[in-house]
Amino acid sequence: MKSEVRELLTEELKDAYSAEKQALRCMQRALRKASAEALRQGIQTHIEQTQVQIERVEQAMEKMNVRPGRKVCEAMRGLVEEAQHEIEKHDERGPILDLIIVAGMQRIEHYEIAAYGTDVALAEALGEKEVADLLSQTPD
Repeated sequence: MKSEVRELLTEELKDAYSAEKQALRCMQRALRKASAEALRQGIQTHIEQTQVQIERVEQAMEKMNVRPGRKVCEAMRGLVEEAQHEIEKHDERGPILDLIIVAGMQRIEHYEIAAYGTDVALAEALGEKEVADLLSQTPD
């Protein structure tokens, strides 16, 4: 059973890596469309945080001897596609587009919070304290 949990965590880490990379690209595109300065600053801060989160996932994978491979997080792909579609539908910059950007980013964040909670629980179940500690820093 432990090997199956390890395999599950391995796949979850690959998924998290893909999700973070996709979210980063989405935020970079959203930053170009946002008009409110507070939103632009918030997205820029989140881009910087996401880059750190990617590094943490890489560290966790390294500790478990896992390579990201070509796995694509399909859930994040869907969330990003939906956010991009909505942004493109309302291409006129201003408060409505800013609200659409915020809504898309919130959906992405809620998915990440749920995914990291699962990943931390799996790492703890395996006794991978360092991995659990690394991963728990993201939702904190």
